[in-house]
Amino acid sequence: QVQLVESGGGLVQAGASLRLSCAASGGTFSRLAMGWFRQAPGKEREFVAAITSGGSPYYPDSVKGRFAISRDNAKKTVYLQMNSLKPEDTAVYYCAARTTYYNSNYYSQENQYNSWGQGTQVTVSS
Repeated sequence: QVQLVESGGGLVQAGASLRLSCAASGGTFSRLAMGWFRQAPGKEREFVAAITSGGSPYYPDSVKGRFAISRDNAKKTVYLQMNSLKPEDTAVYYCAARTTYYNSNYYSQENQYNSWGQGTQVTVSS
């Protein structure tokens, strides 16, 4: 089973940047498709970014152009660079992983992932 630990959250002002990290242990990292989701108070968890095991990123329109996902297979870590943060980006951010043998597949649904981190809080003040 893959264990995931997120870090890098915090309190920032609107317009600032943050970089979240997600360190994985267990499993074969190079075969993991990774994703980031977020959940704001009173709202459902939503897809933020995904990266294939081959390194290709995908984003929903809500964050495209502001967020960037990347991975370092040597460090077994996936990153989420968040720029031009807005108050509506305030949420708990979760890292997710699943094993895949297709290096071009990405996954944007919660139920497509079987490993989750504990989450890291991101708060953006106006």
